[in-house]
Amino acid sequence: MNRPLIAGPLFVLSFAFALAGCTKSANQTASSDTASSPDSSSPSGSAAPKKEVASRPKPIVVPADTAISVVLDEPVGSKSSTTGQTFAATVQVPVEVDGRLAIPKGARATGIVKDAKPAGRFKGGAVLALELTSVTVGERNYEIQTSAHTVTSTGKGKRTAAMVGGGAGGGAAIGAVAGGGKGAAIGALIGAAAGTGGAGLTGNREITLPAETALTFKLLQPLEVRGR
Repeated sequence: MNRPLIAGPLFVLSFAFALAGCTKSANQTASSDTASSPDSSSPSGSAAPKKEVASRPKPIVVPADTAISVVLDEPVGSKSSTTGQTFAATVQVPVEVDGRLAIPKGARATGIVKDAKPAGRFKGGAVLALELTSVTVGERNYEIQTSAHTVTSTGKGKRTAAMVGGGAGGGAAIGAVAGGGKGAAIGALIGAAAGTGGAGLTGNREITLPAETALTFKLLQPLEVRGR
C-alpha cells in the first residue's frame, strides 16, 4: 500500500536531478563555444590589427650622401641676403631608393642662408653659403641636414665655389641619376655653372644667385620618408 507513495517522490527527485544535469551541460557547452570563437568586433582580436599592419607601406630610408637637386624659387645674394634668412626652392630631380619614389620632382624645399657677407667684409671679397633644411613630401614636412653650397669671391673679380657634393661634383651626381655616361658629363657642366651661380653675371665681386639657379646638396643624415 505504501509503494505508490514512496515511488512518487523518488520519481520527482530523479526528474529534478536529470533536469539540473541537462541545464549544466548546456551551459558548459555554450561557454566552451564562446571561448573558442573570439569576437571579431573586439579591439583585442588579432584579425583587425594584422590587416592594418599589412596594408601600411614601409618607410623609405634615403641614405646619407644622397644628392638632392633643386632650383631656387627666389634670388639670393651676398649683399641682398642676410645670415639666417630662409629661402624657398623646388626639387628638380626625383629621388628614388630601390625603385621606390622617395622625393618627387616638384616637391617643395626650404633652405637657410648660413652666411652672407658683401664684398669688402671678407678679405675684400664676398661669401654666400646656403643649406637645405626641409623638404615636403605629400602633406608631410621633413627636416633635413645637408652640405653647404658656398660661393666666395676675392679681389680682382676672382670667384670660387665649393660645396661638399655640389659644384661640378654635385652636377656629376645629377648626371649619374639622370642616366650616367653622357648624362654625368652634362651634369658636371651644370654643376660647374651652378657653382659660380649668377656671380659671373654681376660684373663685380658681389655674388648673386637668381631664381631658377640649379643647386645640388647632399644629405648628411639618412632621411626616413613615411609611406603615402
